[in-house]
Amino acid sequence: MTFRDDVRQGIAILADDLTSAGDGAGPFRRAGHEARILLTAPACVPRPAVGVSAVDLGSRVLDEEAATSRTWRAARLFAGSELLFKTVDSTLRGHVAAEVRAAWEGSRRRAVVIAPAFPAEGRVTVDGVQHVRGVPVHESDYARDPAHPVRCSDLAVLFPEAVLSQPVRAAELPELIGNGDLIVYSATEDGDLDRLVAAVPRLDEVLWVGSPGLAAALARRCARATGSAPSLSAPARRPLIVVGSTNPATRRQLAELHTRADVQGVTVGVDPAPAVETLRGMTAPVLTLQTPDERHTPQTAQVLARSQAAIVKALSEDHTVDALVITGGETATTVLQPVGATGIDLLDEPEPGVVRGSLIGTLPLSVLIKAGGFGDDAMLLRLSHLIRHPLAPGEHV
Repeated sequence: MTFRDDVRQGIAILADDLTSAGDGAGPFRRAGHEARILLTAPACVPRPAVGVSAVDLGSRVLDEEAATSRTWRAARLFAGSELLFKTVDSTLRGHVAAEVRAAWEGSRRRAVVIAPAFPAEGRVTVDGVQHVRGVPVHESDYARDPAHPVRCSDLAVLFPEAVLSQPVRAAELPELIGNGDLIVYSATEDGDLDRLVAAVPRLDEVLWVGSPGLAAALARRCARATGSAPSLSAPARRPLIVVGSTNPATRRQLAELHTRADVQGVTVGVDPAPAVETLRGMTAPVLTLQTPDERHTPQTAQVLARSQAAIVKALSEDHTVDALVITGGETATTVLQPVGATGIDLLDEPEPGVVRGSLIGTLPLSVLIKAGGFGDDAMLLRLSHLIRHPLAPGEHV
């Protein structure tokens, strides 16, 4: 498979939530491809084609049967793509095994390569076992995720039919792909993922399965020498930071943000009206809207997310806020659809696990979306500054 500068390529990314869609598309945007996130699966392949179409299937919040069905239909729809990438969470949350098998069947690809490592964020695969910062994921904080607790770190258990591979055996990959195998590839650094991608002669024979680490390796191989230059987004007058994730990393980031005198916020309750009125009366240039700190049952989380969505809709429509920073893929999806957004045109990926873009729909707001568990304690501080004082892609705060 080759990528020529004079040909618009069809790259499809199938994701189980919104942050995964952004994480998958971001590296390709950086590599010179136009990229768009679709908030729901389309009825047909978008025409005219954008370089990269990343589809949020929303399957992580479904039961396994519904997630499998939705994934199969999307894979069949995009089966003709020159590159087909199925995202999985780098901590193995969600219906990983069922969705991969459904995507493989729907795509009719010869083989599957599963490489969930994301070394930049400390998520690595060692002998087929997924670790986060040196701890098997089923022993980490992700084992206590209230909605998607991780029970298994061993990909050989999730995929008993898998052939295990690793960088020192990358030369065997063409033969394994020719055999039609399901291949689990271990990686502990970005170079391992680059060796994986370089060893495969035809990228279109494979259903690629992974997290942002593999997406970045594929994007490096498929980089366009020329491409549309991202334009600088307009500075936000008053952003709203929307925090739905209860991940400890996000909560530390929010606490750090609230050390600033120019930040004010509220905690959402079941009734959105009091929060709307309180936020409208605040004078700080940066506003925050958070769910309570404690972990919630899935039912309570859904109620709070709907309340957040109503607040965001009210404040966006009356122009109290003019930009959004959102943490957590499920939160982002719940919040964005009620404001009339159908997708996001990507600008860039300013940090790992973060995408920046503009909403497609009735309110073309600037938006930054961050995966819940990513980043150091100062990340929300940097993102709130970035959306108010945009830098050109490639520049840093």
